[in-house]
Amino acid sequence: MGDPRRLKKKFKKPAHPYQKERMMEELEFLGKYGLRNKREFWKSRTMLGKWRSLARQSRSLSREQAIEVQNTLIKKLQRLGVLGPEAEFDDVLHLTVEDVLKRRLQTLVYEKGLAKTVYGARQKIVHNHIQVGNKRINSPSYLVKKEEEDLITFAPSSPFVTST
Repeated sequence: MGDPRRLKKKFKKPAHPYQKERMMEELEFLGKYGLRNKREFWKSRTMLGKWRSLARQSRSLSREQAIEVQNTLIKKLQRLGVLGPEAEFDDVLHLTVEDVLKRRLQTLVYEKGLAKTVYGARQKIVHNHIQVGNKRINSPSYLVKKEEEDLITFAPSSPFVTST
C-alpha cells in the first residue's frame, strides 16, 4: 500500500530548466557553500521565498493582524540569525539566498575553522564528528540558531578533539 504519509517536495524547481545565467549562478553557490546538488540550493531559495511571500501577504491584512504576523516573522528570522537585532520589516524583503546559506551548519563549521574546506565540514558533520550544544547533528543543512552558534564543537568521542 505504501507509506501513509503524504510526502511533499520542500523545493520548487526553476520554471525554465536551461538558462545559462541562472545555471552558472547556481553552480557558484554550490561551490562556495559546498552544496551536494542544486536541490539543496532550491530548498534554501524556496524557504526564503515563503518568508518573503508571508511578508508581502501580511501587508494586505488588517493593521493589528499585520503587526502580529510581521513581529512573529521578524522574531523568527532574528532567532535564526538571518536578520540582525535592529532589523526592520522591510529587511525581510531584501533577504537573499546567501543570507540563508550562511546559517547552515556546514558553512558555520567551516567558518569556525573546524574544517579546512566546506566539503570537509560536510563530511565531518555527516560522520557525526560535530555537535551543537550536547546534541550531535548529522545534517549539514541544519539551520543554526543565533544562540547555538557558539556551541558548535567536536563531539567528545571524535578523533579530532584535541586533548588539553
